[in-house]
Amino acid sequence: MSESIGARLRSARERSRLTILQAAEKLHVDPEILEALEADDFEALGAPVYAKGHLRHYAELVGEPAAALFELYSRSTRIAAPDLTRIAKAPPADAGRLIVPVVAAVILLAVAAGIWWGLTLWDRQSGAQPVAIPTRGVPLAQQLPLTPQPGTGTVASPASASGPVPSAAPATAIVPRPSSTAGQVAKPGASARGEIDATLKYSADSWTEVYDGTGRRLLYGMSTGPATRQLAGVPPLSVMLGDADGVTIEVGGHEASIARFVRSDHTARFLIAADGRVLPAPPKKGG
Repeated sequence: MSESIGARLRSARERSRLTILQAAEKLHVDPEILEALEADDFEALGAPVYAKGHLRHYAELVGEPAAALFELYSRSTRIAAPDLTRIAKAPPADAGRLIVPVVAAVILLAVAAGIWWGLTLWDRQSGAQPVAIPTRGVPLAQQLPLTPQPGTGTVASPASASGPVPSAAPATAIVPRPSSTAGQVAKPGASARGEIDATLKYSADSWTEVYDGTGRRLLYGMSTGPATRQLAGVPPLSVMLGDADGVTIEVGGHEASIARFVRSDHTARFLIAADGRVLPAPPKKGG
């Protein structure tokens, strides 16, 4: 009985007085590859093209004829014929009968879900409408829902335009809730939301950074003059200008003087308070 590929390679290597490590160093491969070849474990080498490549190089190193080893390799790795007895069979005809009921059930569920969603949406919309409450002794025309009068904080019924409410129906006076800002003087540039408006007018290019009191960035980048930028934010506004000489700032329609904050390098850092005053900016952390 002829020797296997691995046995012939091992014998040739030993005749060449080489160890596995020495042979691996000469071939620049891992020792595990040569051990797999000598053990006839070709599956560990991957695809046949890689196994035959390693086999050729190893045979040339130890002086074995590569053609003879390839013949042995081809015999040992012949592809087995397919097992025709394991061909997948077609699904039984009864499987098709189950498709129609399943599809019908899915359609019914979809229709039911659509109806439920529509009814829910209708309930939400109708629930927001005012409902008339019957009142003893009051005509039906005066029992309609109360509607707000535009521009006022009071409500009135449709019958209020035609005449007074009969004495049988007690009238309820609706007193507007006092505003939290009553008695306060509006600050320059301040809006109803507690923000201030500022306008930056550029006669020259200037790098600009503006943040409001909440940390929201209002303006960041190079502004090319001539240009105008209108900003609104929660005070105080933190402003940094790269070329303050080419920028004019207005708050509430009045020019804010920033000359005393301009440095020798023409940059400026300052705060714009809620009342329109320009204040010095706090020093940066770490500098």
